[in-house]
Formats: sequence, structure tokens, C-alpha cells
Amino acid sequence: MNENRLPIYFAPLQGYTDSAYRLAHARIFGGINTYYSPFVRVEHGEIRRKDIREIHPDNNGEMHFIPQLIAPTPDKLEQIMALFIEYGYREADINLGCPFPMLVKRHNGAGMLPHPKEVEALLKTAVEKFPEIRFSVKLRLGWEHADECLALLPLLNELPLSHVTLHPRLGIQQYKGTVDWNGFEAFYKGCDKPLLYNGDIHTPDDIESIVARFPRLVGVVIGRGLLANPALAWEYQQGHPLSSDEMAKKVRLLHNEVFNAYKERLQGGDLQLLTKMKSFWEYLLPYADRKAKKIIHKTTKLSNYEVAVARLFAEL
Repeated sequence: MNENRLPIYFAPLQGYTDSAYRLAHARIFGGINTYYSPFVRVEHGEIRRKDIREIHPDNNGEMHFIPQLIAPTPDKLEQIMALFIEYGYREADINLGCPFPMLVKRHNGAGMLPHPKEVEALLKTAVEKFPEIRFSVKLRLGWEHADECLALLPLLNELPLSHVTLHPRLGIQQYKGTVDWNGFEAFYKGCDKPLLYNGDIHTPDDIESIVARFPRLVGVVIGRGLLANPALAWEYQQGHPLSSDEMAKKVRLLHNEVFNAYKERLQGGDLQLLTKMKSFWEYLLPYADRKAKKIIHKTTKLSNYEVAVARLFAEL
């Protein structure tokens, strides 16, 4: 990687950046400093089985991988951390940014931001009970108000966090509307911790622009932009785009590797495999053949899916 470029972190997205995708992306495209897992959570008193499987070291190869957790209370955080430690992890990311209403109403993710005492109890439990772990925190500006993150700055600055990632939207926006540059700048000016930016990054020029505006950043976190263009981090690090032929070749390899991993892993037959592969195409290559993509998203037969994918690749 280019030493003059900031490290790129692959943001976790539930249902998209699972271990099959991460392994394939790291091998075929690269350019990523760190991959995060989609958040691990406690449900009905137990950690979800798929979360346990997803973060197992055997399923994450040699990449730099940090498991992420989401928890509304210290006891649930401790339950998840016991698993992380069992698996040998010495880094963990705490999610205070998830905007999904079903979780928010239970004070998970961005739903905690209006409750600074709850955030304090959660984060202090983490760093005091697990001093051997390097914790980081991902958050939004707030749930309804952009100053909610500012109220947390004294706490974040006080704690021994490895870094903080800020997505400059409100939770109630989810992923709609535009990012709030003024809100990010206010947090940036007051944050003493290594700070990463996350939100609406689609091109290497976007990264350059953000870094120029906020030169103290230590990294950039990208989610949907990397799902749309899996070469984005590599192109930024190398300073030039992939050729169209090389991009087509690599996307085909990515698809085939993920498809085969799901085919081997999933037990629900063609329908489950088809459902998983539809999500693979939701963000990928927004400029690709629209008719082929429409067939991919509407088909109920795996054979039709494979024909549509072949057509799409033929047009790249």
C-alpha cells in the first residue's frame, strides 16, 4: 500500500459483509487495512449462532479483522466479550451507530446516544473489566440531535480507546439525506482520540477531498461505496483505477468465490442460495446491465439467476 495514503477500513453491513464476502474481497481486491464483522449481539439471552460462526478465527483467514459488538447493557457486553476473548481477539469495536428502529427502541446502537449515562456505564465497563482489549467506538452524530455526540466527547477523550469512528448522520436519517459536514467538524475539533471518517464515500476523489478537509484523520471507513465498487480501496491506495477488463475479471472471481462458499455452507437448498446471492448484487456495479439486474432480483429459479449473471458479465 502507498505509505502516503490513509488506511481504509471496510465497514460492516449486516447481510452483506459476512465472512465469505470478506475472505473473497481480501484475496481478490485487497486495499483494506481492517475488516470489521457485522455486530455480534445477544438475542433471547444467547449470542446468535450465526454471529458465533461468523467471527470464528477459522472463518476469517489472515486478514486484519476486528469483531464488532452491539449491546444496550454492561452485562450483555460482558457476555459477548467472553466469546471474543475465547476466540483470541484483543481488539473489539463497540457499535453506537446502528440506526435500525427495532434495535434503537431497545437502546442499542444509535438508540443509546440520547442517554449518556447508559453510554458511560457501557464503555467504562468495557475498558475497566477488559484492560487487555483495545476498544474502539463507532457512533453517529446523535439519534435526533447532532449535539448528542458532543455531549459524549469528554467521556470518549477520557477513555483509553484505540480510535473513534464518526458517521455524520443522525440515527433517524438512517442512510437517507446528506451527511452533516458541520456536525462532523465540530466533533473533529473536540476529539482527542484518533478519528476515522465514515459516510457517503464512493470514489478515490471523495477520500482525497475528506482528507484534505480533515487532515488529522487517521483512517477512512467505507461500507456501501466498497460494495458498489470493490476496487475502491485498491484504487485509492494505488492512485489509479483498475482497467475495465481487469475489473470485470475480478468481479467475476469475487462472485464465483462467494457463490461457491454459500453453496457449500448453506443448507436451505437453491432458494436460500438464491436469496443470499440477490443481496450480493444489491449495491454492486450500479452501472451494470439493468435488465440482467432486474432478472437477478426477481427470479425465483437458480437456473434463471445464473443465466442473468452470465448476461451481465458478458456486457461488462
